[in-house]
Amino acid sequence: MTKSFHCVVDGKVKGGNFQSWVMDTAQEMNLTGWVRYIEDGKAEILLQGDMMQCSRFKDKMVAEAPLPEVHEMHCEFIEYDKSFDKFDMRG
Repeated sequence: MTKSFHCVVDGKVKGGNFQSWVMDTAQEMNLTGWVRYIEDGKAEILLQGDMMQCSRFKDKMVAEAPLPEVHEMHCEFIEYDKSFDKFDMRG
């Protein structure tokens, strides 16, 4: 199990380059994992790496991400069964 940071963002996440922003920012912060769109209007993010950087990522996401409308954002530290060596967009 790998210590990870998991977020679900509910709102207008499609369009506006949100996934690209997440990937670019995660890579700049030396974080690995993935981002993907899930149910209508939601995105899921899994980050691995330095946990302080993961917390900073959330702060940057709130302040800088291209999210015109956010209904809810839930983030938590979890144990994940896989580890990743890069960051990917999963669709």
